[in-house]
Amino acid sequence: MKTFIIILVFLAVTTSSYSQDTGKIKIEELPEVIIKRAGKDFSVFLPSNSPDQRVRAVEEKFIAYDLGKDAEGAEEYLLIMEAKNGSLAATYDNTGKLIRVVEEFKNVKLPNEVIYSVYRTYPGWTIVNDKFLYTQEKGDVTKKQYNIKIKKGKDVVKLVVKPNGEITKTSKPLLIK
Repeated sequence: MKTFIIILVFLAVTTSSYSQDTGKIKIEELPEVIIKRAGKDFSVFLPSNSPDQRVRAVEEKFIAYDLGKDAEGAEEYLLIMEAKNGSLAATYDNTGKLIRVVEEFKNVKLPNEVIYSVYRTYPGWTIVNDKFLYTQEKGDVTKKQYNIKIKKGKDVVKLVVKPNGEITKTSKPLLIK
């Protein structure tokens, strides 16, 4: 009986140790989503692939939204979805085809590439706040960036960073000491 219990404990410990994955989490790109078919025209929405769950929740509600008869008779129809930390605004034409989407969220969870890039370029600085901007027109992404404010002591610098970590604009040049 003792041997049986020892074998069970040994199996329980070894099988649970193999279940942990210590590798880097891989973020997969989501495919574009066809929201509605309007005759020969398609309404295409490309999800932002943001790591922030609040942004994804708003995008999922947007994808699930059905215009129905709301847009009938209107030249353009504006749909605004608001969340605690931001909003998503979408414009449809008179046929119900998606024309434009603008997303703006504050204080979101930043992608790892953005965080590493900022702290590698500005060691000792602290990220004070951030804003995520994402726009697309007719299924083409026109802007996807993070506006970040960093601080060190009394110095404040504003950065524009792409999701891949590339810093495209700074309010002050970096002084290397």
